[in-house]
Amino acid sequence: MQLVQSASELTQIVEAQKRLGKRVGFVPTMGALHQGHASLVKRAEEESDFVVVSIFVNPLQFGAGEDFDKYPRTLGVDARLLSDIGADVLFAPAVSDIYPTESPVKKVSAGDLGEVFEGKTRPGHFDGMLTVVNRLLDLVNPDVVFFGAKDAQQVALVRKMLSQQVRAGERAPIQLVECETVRDEHGLALSSRNRYLSAAQIDIARTLNLSLRAAAEFEDRTQALSAGKAALSPEARLDYLELVDADSFEILDSAKGKKARLIIAAYVGETRLIDNIVIDRTS
Repeated sequence: MQLVQSASELTQIVEAQKRLGKRVGFVPTMGALHQGHASLVKRAEEESDFVVVSIFVNPLQFGAGEDFDKYPRTLGVDARLLSDIGADVLFAPAVSDIYPTESPVKKVSAGDLGEVFEGKTRPGHFDGMLTVVNRLLDLVNPDVVFFGAKDAQQVALVRKMLSQQVRAGERAPIQLVECETVRDEHGLALSSRNRYLSAAQIDIARTLNLSLRAAAEFEDRTQALSAGKAALSPEARLDYLELVDADSFEILDSAKGKKARLIIAAYVGETRLIDNIVIDRTS
């Protein structure tokens, strides 16, 4: 595995692979890798010939008072994991490579979908996320990109951005693959932020998934949300629990006959966690 830290070197490597006819897969991350990230890389290896993984803690997607400074940075450990599972390139750029002062990058707006749920609690988060994803896609120029379903609103926004850019002739088509959330044996979605949790808080965090599963027993929104809230540990501080359209994130009164998604965000101690599950009632 090659460790690449400059955008110009990355471009040369990827262009060489493309000249050989290789299909390039890309997994963007912020590091602090876990088995959820590993599953994305393994999926990328299955569906492409050359896999690039980026690690970049993006300052634009952290708001005031969030955990940018203390976000775990474990490049050495991450590099060993990626090497062990066969990634071809680890791209770990400096801020100056992603946001060069001499040539400001295009800022991307998330629009209305970026202002609800995660975007309401974290203003500007999705604008920053889309801006860095757009920049990374420009640098890597992949054929296919892989995201985890845990960050479902993020995936929906990236898919929308890519669709708009392709329609406008701004970008060649890039396939987006949404990969299933990886969970521990009790259903807790794996997250880099889980490392902030104590053993007792892990048990509390696991009730987020219990909440979603309890809510999924009901098609009616009111009944679903009531059941979900009852299943969540009282020691977790709920931010939101909602029944939405699986793709548009519009709130639904009922999941009947629809592909819906239950989404949740809650604080366990000072750690904010998210999760979601899809409920397909179309058949």
